[in-house]
Amino acid sequence: MSLTTTTHLNFRGTARKALDFYRSVFGGTVHAATYAEVGMPADAPGADRIVFGQLDGDHGIRLMAYDIPGLDDPATTAGSTRRENGATLTDRAFFQSLRADTLPELEGYWGALTEGASVIEPLAASSWSPGFGMVTDRFGVTWVLDVAH
Repeated sequence: MSLTTTTHLNFRGTARKALDFYRSVFGGTVHAATYAEVGMPADAPGADRIVFGQLDGDHGIRLMAYDIPGLDDPATTAGSTRRENGATLTDRAFFQSLRADTLPELEGYWGALTEGASVIEPLAASSWSPGFGMVTDRFGVTWVLDVAH
């Protein structure tokens, strides 16, 4: 028996844009279906939004995404995160972790994810990793990036 786990990200009307952005960062293929494509009347509010979206990225990354029905405020995110006195303070339920084998590999992803984002902890060497950083991307997803030790 084999199990896998995939992060399923919930958006407020920006799932398609987020999936396209993550494809630009990680490569791969996006598969997406709208509410209308799975049976909602095409003229119903939100019928053009994503009910099932998935990125099958290069190098094994996979993300799923959908638009929460009725919630159309892309500026609203689920909580906030900040660093203070060497500690991470947050009310978010999860962070998305991305670990690379080398610092140059990680730096490429860092550069892409930080476009239009809020950097929480700049990418730098830490006591546990040659490279560690935190960023909340333009879609409200907080990423923890590091290099495998």
